[in-house]
Amino acid sequence: MMLFAALPAAAQQPPAPTVHQRSIAAGYKALMLCGAMFNGGRTQAQAQALELTGIYPEYDAIVPALKAQVDRDRGTVSVAYDAKMPPRLAEWGVNSGCTIFPPGAVELPRIGDVQPLGYRPAADFRKPDRRLWPLGDALPRIAPDARVTPLAQAAFTPRYGEKARTVSVLIMQDGRLLAERYADGFDAFTANRTWSVAKSITGTLLGIAAKQGLAHPAAPANIPEWGAWPRGDRRRTITLDNLLRMASGLHSDTAGNRTDAVYFGGTRVTEETVAWPLEVLPGTRFRYANNDSLLVMRSLRASLGEDRYRWFPLVELFRPLGMRHTVAEQDAGGNYILSSQVWSTARDFARLGQFWLQDGAWDGKRLLPEGWMRHMTTPSGPQPASGPGYGASLWLFGPKQGLPAGSYAAQGNRGQYIMVVPSAKLVVVRRGEDPGGGFDIAAFTADVLKALDGSRR
Repeated sequence: MMLFAALPAAAQQPPAPTVHQRSIAAGYKALMLCGAMFNGGRTQAQAQALELTGIYPEYDAIVPALKAQVDRDRGTVSVAYDAKMPPRLAEWGVNSGCTIFPPGAVELPRIGDVQPLGYRPAADFRKPDRRLWPLGDALPRIAPDARVTPLAQAAFTPRYGEKARTVSVLIMQDGRLLAERYADGFDAFTANRTWSVAKSITGTLLGIAAKQGLAHPAAPANIPEWGAWPRGDRRRTITLDNLLRMASGLHSDTAGNRTDAVYFGGTRVTEETVAWPLEVLPGTRFRYANNDSLLVMRSLRASLGEDRYRWFPLVELFRPLGMRHTVAEQDAGGNYILSSQVWSTARDFARLGQFWLQDGAWDGKRLLPEGWMRHMTTPSGPQPASGPGYGASLWLFGPKQGLPAGSYAAQGNRGQYIMVVPSAKLVVVRRGEDPGGGFDIAAFTADVLKALDGSRR
């Protein structure tokens, strides 16, 4: 019998993280702390307890060991990761939120500091808007609805997900708040990162641009970087609608195309997302990819022009809806990272859900073309292999998920949800910081519907 000597202890240890992994982890920590503190109004300790735990496994063990330096006067967060390189730097700007700069950056040019006339700067995000709900934060003196209050409380227990960490829940029917609840350290003016709910915001912004005659979903995406390629490059045939429906056909190296280089690495959208080759013909495959949403915004930048693009989300969507506690963030080149990088509150999510429920009309004005919400919520072409269906940037729910036909949702990583049930005039918002687990938004919404329907019998 052959005997094998035990491996040395060092050989049994996982390999030390590379400098690149440490750089991404440092960028993650710098950006998330910057957003949570300067957009969300939270303390460093609060952010580290939630936003910086239960994160991507390859960074989860690295992030706690990296030291962050916060400069509240300058609105910066720096995180050292290697003795031979400057720290990773994130900087907050008025109405532009936080920007992560490339490795090696030591000087931080301000972006987005000029504010449009009459718009509240990001420093005032924590202040209530004194106008009446839903344009403002002044609510009528109505007691919480006893039918759904127990469910709002249950959302903070393991009932809808063993690992779920709920930070806010809001239930609204026909425009009236029925229940609103927050975890300790959160309130109506505490913003969280939207993660992939931003993709549905992108679909909404494209609709606004279409209403103004500045874009058309059936047209090829306007990606200037592809213009330098040979005429035979089939990427030029990818339409905006292909991108909204996650059917670009572009290659991506991971499921979901995580785009860490853009999100936390400091790489610009116009460097990373435009470089992927075509893998299958556009419109023939569903593959959920951050790049597809980022390319929609790249196309809008080219079509709108620099000045209009710079203020488009804020002036055309956030301000009209009263979403004054929401900020869309950019990369160092001024590209909106609207596949993930928006910070918003539960109430602003509810406003957006109500806007969708009202078919893109708000305060007596139509912002979306007639039929755009039907477009966003109608499946077309290839679909996900399992689970809910997918429209043009919204997830599609129905009887298979225990919900009425026509239900739809925006949803994002770590448990961000805006669920809309048009037949019940219902909007359900749930925000979370779930570590590697899930919150069952379909079951929660179904229970809300049962509670509301049961009261009518």
